[in-house]
Amino acid sequence: MREEILLMGRRARESARQMANVNSDVKRQVLERMAVALERESRAIASANEKDIQAALEKGLSKPKVDRLRLTPKVVDEMMTGLREVALLPDPVGEITRMWTRPNGLRVGRMRIPLGVIGIIYESRPNVTVDAAALCIKAGNAVFLRGGSEAFHSNHCLAKILQTALRETELPETVVQLVETTDRDAVLDMLKLEEHIDVMIPRGGEDLIRFVTEHAHMPVLKHYKGVCHLYVDASANLEMAEEIALNGKVQRPSACNALETLLVHQEIAPAFLPRMAESFRKAGVELRGCPRTREILPDAIPATEDDWYAEYLDLILAVRVVDSMDEAIRHIAAYGSDHTEAIITENFARGHRFLQEVQSSLVLVNASTRFNDGQQLGLGAEIGISTSRLHAYGPMGIEELTTTKFIALGNGQVRS
Repeated sequence: MREEILLMGRRARESARQMANVNSDVKRQVLERMAVALERESRAIASANEKDIQAALEKGLSKPKVDRLRLTPKVVDEMMTGLREVALLPDPVGEITRMWTRPNGLRVGRMRIPLGVIGIIYESRPNVTVDAAALCIKAGNAVFLRGGSEAFHSNHCLAKILQTALRETELPETVVQLVETTDRDAVLDMLKLEEHIDVMIPRGGEDLIRFVTEHAHMPVLKHYKGVCHLYVDASANLEMAEEIALNGKVQRPSACNALETLLVHQEIAPAFLPRMAESFRKAGVELRGCPRTREILPDAIPATEDDWYAEYLDLILAVRVVDSMDEAIRHIAAYGSDHTEAIITENFARGHRFLQEVQSSLVLVNASTRFNDGQQLGLGAEIGISTSRLHAYGPMGIEELTTTKFIALGNGQVRS
């Protein structure tokens, strides 16, 4: 297997060199063809996905994990929409981001170029196969994929469809390569290909991300987990707060941007918590509260210290009553994961202060944490959400899959 992985790495490097010089029209055409191909092969996708779902159920995987595997017609439509949206986005490659002139007349600037070969190791979600390919191609990169064993059939089917579209536009199918084995040694072999893979992006649980970070010989863009907070301020519109909290927790609890901890100002807690709790109970959400929360909601399960660090990815929510916004911000700094935080407030100054002082990858005022998503933020699809600040922070779209090189334009200057 090691030799096969090495060969794939060499092919990826050669494909990346070609992709760096492919013009924007060709990249747009291949992404549009990929969208058409997904629609054309929807039955094959559904059949492959059903094999993975059945295997997951037989293995007793949890409901959130099975949910992340499903390629429903809606998810397939979203993949096609993502491809088309990325196709229409401006091509970043070759963009001059800045120019300045030195005293000797030398004009210096920075130009966007592809990163090269992007390695992605991911669990569960087979839609990552398509999202990653779309963004990498648009940014002029080659992509080297290794999905989880639980999504093997779905990933294989999707990769073959994408490769067909590449061939139809006379691009090398090795622009998108999927490691077609469930052998974990293949992951270790990938992580040693620093000569052929420029950056590694792990997507999955905390254990996977720590494993990749520990063993990778190349830079890793990562986020370990999403402990996302919503702070309901004393000046909050309670109806808005209830709706946003419910959306953040219930709309898709298995997502990394789902709400995990609710912080409520003491002044409005007696009015807000009972109505909120009723809505959550109807939605099947288990509440775990601090002592002050349980004085208002005695049915809440006592929260432990571990609950404030928890990424449940399930219908469970930790709730804490705080004395002030200062205490809310301190709580987020102590227990957060730099992913997503939101405030509900009618006070402009407090909202602005929250934006300034909370340093997570996305900070929102009066909106759900579920918006920390590349497509929702207007990036098209995303390749992941980085909570490490080098070289990207937050959802990674096309620009985050490029870097800049220096260029200089002279008219005979020499250095003295």
